[in-house]
Amino acid sequence: MHLVDEADEVPLRSQDELIAYFVNAGKPASAWRMGTEHELVGVIADTGEAPPYEGPHGIGALFAAFAAHGGQPVEEAGHTIALTRDAAQLTIEPGGQFELAARPVVDDRELVSDLQTYRRELGAASKQLGLRWLEAGLRPFGGRDDIPWMPKLRYGVMRNYMPTVGTRGLDMMLRTATVQVNLDFGDEADAAAKLKCLYSVTSILTALWACSPIVEDKLSGYQSYRAWIWRDTDNARAGLLPFVFERDDIFTAYAEWALDVPMYFVYRHDYLPVPAGLTFRTYLRDGWNGHRATRADWAMHLSTLFPEGRLKKFIEVRGCDCSSFPMIEALGPMMRGLLYEPTARAAATALTAGMSFPERQQLADDVPRLGFAARVGTRSVGELAKDLVKIAQDGLTRVAPSSLPLLDPVAEIATTGRTRADIMIEKWQRHAGDRKALVAALAHPELA
Repeated sequence: MHLVDEADEVPLRSQDELIAYFVNAGKPASAWRMGTEHELVGVIADTGEAPPYEGPHGIGALFAAFAAHGGQPVEEAGHTIALTRDAAQLTIEPGGQFELAARPVVDDRELVSDLQTYRRELGAASKQLGLRWLEAGLRPFGGRDDIPWMPKLRYGVMRNYMPTVGTRGLDMMLRTATVQVNLDFGDEADAAAKLKCLYSVTSILTALWACSPIVEDKLSGYQSYRAWIWRDTDNARAGLLPFVFERDDIFTAYAEWALDVPMYFVYRHDYLPVPAGLTFRTYLRDGWNGHRATRADWAMHLSTLFPEGRLKKFIEVRGCDCSSFPMIEALGPMMRGLLYEPTARAAATALTAGMSFPERQQLADDVPRLGFAARVGTRSVGELAKDLVKIAQDGLTRVAPSSLPLLDPVAEIATTGRTRADIMIEKWQRHAGDRKALVAALAHPELA
């Protein structure tokens, strides 16, 4: 997650200023870049247990190892909770998932190079600390209570809030790991077209990137248990947004929706929990506890919304499990081919154009368990996935042909119907009952 500029104290007085936040983020196509973020599930190599923050196997020690090679630590209450290096950031998720928000790139091969450097550094530090990192979108070992919480202040507020709005919010915070891509837009019409395309194919992307079938040391029967967790985390701020399919004034529509989502907190040198149900609309109008809305508050609020496609100063693709590094590297060019090329974008949107919104909701419910076997009318998601990959490859030939080889692992999944979840299940069955062997089998080989 990119850190929010909490010092942006420009006061806000009207909804028009909230919309201007999006308008002013538009860029000409010549300036469009792509940013990739991914979270890794770590384990103590000898036991498979989740690493704590403190101690010799701790995430704090991992931050210290990275800081020794450069960067600016970000601290809260005496704990390093992030490290910035120019345009890249290292951060932690609530259950110790270690996240790299890589610098935005013009050429996808730059990301590949950056990840090679990152893997070398992470691998060396992890070997010293006795840590391994799993190719998984969800921690497969142990229960939720076995995972230590990280000392990031906002997570304390969210920890108390999540159980009041859904059944799986704490699971989302502690267990899940995703790969996300951030994409630029030109203007409101361009953002609307890109979001409509993304929402049209998000369930297909979830099926292609599925890699979270193991839960609490058992086969779950799901391809993406991570995606299933999101189906009841906080439905006021997560999932599909119907107005994406209905409105062209997407900046206004998104702002109106965000205005009516309850806030978590206000940040004033600390995270201050707000009363239950306080919306940004009310906060903008009336203030709260002597505080008035600022642009930093709006940016912070937008960062606490979790729809399948999130709008900030860029568009975030949020529906995919983290798995192997080739799949991490593939999501950016996949989305560049689909969203940055108009013909491909139109073709991808058309794949599910006949679906009603309730049917889209049902598909989003079905895909976490059924994966490619889920149905869209007379066709399976597996069949649509083959079409979607071909569309992305076609689009990429026009916007970034040098990136085409990066789609090979996705094309293989679409062609064979064998997902990273299926591979994980096979490894699990092969080493069942042997925790140390399972850690070795499921870990990223590049980080050994």
